[in-house]
Amino acid sequence: MWLRSTTCAACPSPARRSSWLTKKPIPPFGTNLTYPLSAYTRLHQTSGTTGKPMRWLDTEASWQWWGRCWGTVYRAAGVTEEDRVYFAFSFGPFIGFWAAWEGARLIGALAISGGARNSHQRVENLLELEATVLCCTPSYALHLAEVAREMGMADELRRSAVRAIIVAGEPGGSIPATRQRIESMWGARVYDHTGATEVGAHGFTCLHQQGVHLNEGEFIVEVLNPTTGEPADEGELVITNLGRWGSPIIRYRTGDHVRLNREPCACGRTFVRMEGGVIGRIDDMLIVRGVNVFPSAIENIVREFPEVDEFAVEVYRVQEMDELEVKIEVIKGEPDHVAARLAERFRQRLALRTTVTPVAPGTLPRWELKARRVRDRRKDAK
Repeated sequence: MWLRSTTCAACPSPARRSSWLTKKPIPPFGTNLTYPLSAYTRLHQTSGTTGKPMRWLDTEASWQWWGRCWGTVYRAAGVTEEDRVYFAFSFGPFIGFWAAWEGARLIGALAISGGARNSHQRVENLLELEATVLCCTPSYALHLAEVAREMGMADELRRSAVRAIIVAGEPGGSIPATRQRIESMWGARVYDHTGATEVGAHGFTCLHQQGVHLNEGEFIVEVLNPTTGEPADEGELVITNLGRWGSPIIRYRTGDHVRLNREPCACGRTFVRMEGGVIGRIDDMLIVRGVNVFPSAIENIVREFPEVDEFAVEVYRVQEMDELEVKIEVIKGEPDHVAARLAERFRQRLALRTTVTPVAPGTLPRWELKARRVRDRRKDAK
């Protein structure tokens, strides 16, 4: 087996390696470890949005590989050692942008931590330090712009040094209306990135913004029909990572619904692209009165309305009939009129009757990490 090679730079020393095939996995780190615990130097975990967070360990070599993958993300977005990269991230145990921080170090960029600061402080901080690149979730990029508006600094934000925003954690960076809104509020270009704690940093947007490239130099990527398991160009993304020897993943079913474009990109790369990035989670698709709806489709429609700041979605059942309700915060215009127009847009685009309810500005939650805008109360009732 290749993992037994004594010349591999990624392997631990012979003394540390001597018992890796005989030691039992030590709780609470699972059974996917290649080496004994003494070989690992980094501990992170998943966000916990779908349940209890899962812990994940990396060796020094595996962590360097993570950083190299993020180097690919940065280069595709035109980020160099001349940039100042601001991380609007709490730096807790969630792996989040930790690897992006390592990637910034490897390419020689100035990395600026936004940890231990609230949103107002982060707006002031990134402006004062003249950051040129922002890393955060799409939802948080919108929220920071909203906070800047409340501070009377919206114009200053648009004129700031920030020229590139690299977003991750949600589909928003590849949802046209969401991307356009972020770019308009910041005066900067948005680049989507896809990855997973268990797998690594596998996707990136290039300067042409024509889908998300999958890094086939570091990953084997497949797409399977989620029903039949057969290869397809639209379905569930399946990934094998090639450089994370400390905790390798083989044919990992990500649960992400994607659509592939195999044509060469205008940037010259031949890596396959995901059209529209991650369309949604396979298990997050809503079925309402026989209509299949991904939350990303709802977001794309809502973000076309500049009068709406934030929104939330609820699905519930009334007398055995499924109902879809979208709650919206309206910041300008007559709320009921905006709600009526939005409901009509849902009917036209989704062929689905939707209840749109205005709520007071500032009443819906905001998120620094992955947003949780959708609640399916039909599941709660089971």
